[in-house]
This record gives sequence, structure tokens and C-alpha cells, in this order.
Amino acid sequence: MSKETPCIAVCMMDPRTNLCFGCGRTLPEIARWHRMESAERREVMAQLPARMVEAGLARPEMATARKAD
Repeated sequence: MSKETPCIAVCMMDPRTNLCFGCGRTLPEIARWHRMESAERREVMAQLPARMVEAGLARPEMATARKAD
């Protein structure tokens, strides 16, 4: 996938958090992703690791990376 997207092709929404299990985006973010400016995409992508950890959806490598921050 492009560096301009956090998509890892695991496209399933968590009904509890309304976040994608794969990338952590919301449906509205996913829907308008290609209309966003690059800066807005990067801003959203910077929030995703913490968002996934807080929601309890983080993949092990995300949780490890978050602890290093």
C-alpha cells in the first residue's frame, strides 16, 4: 500500500469502537480519504497508533511502538 494510506487490507469495522480493525480509521475518514489533502492524511495517520491502543485494537507491533514513544 502507499505511504499515503494506513490501509493494510484488513477492512472490518469494530462495532464497539466504530474503528477499522486493520487501520484504526472511522468510516467517514475512510470514505473521504482520497479527497483529503496530504497534510490531513498525515495528521490522521499520526493519531492512529494511539487510537488503536486506546481502543484495545492495537496489533502487537503497534503497542510496542507506542511504549517506545
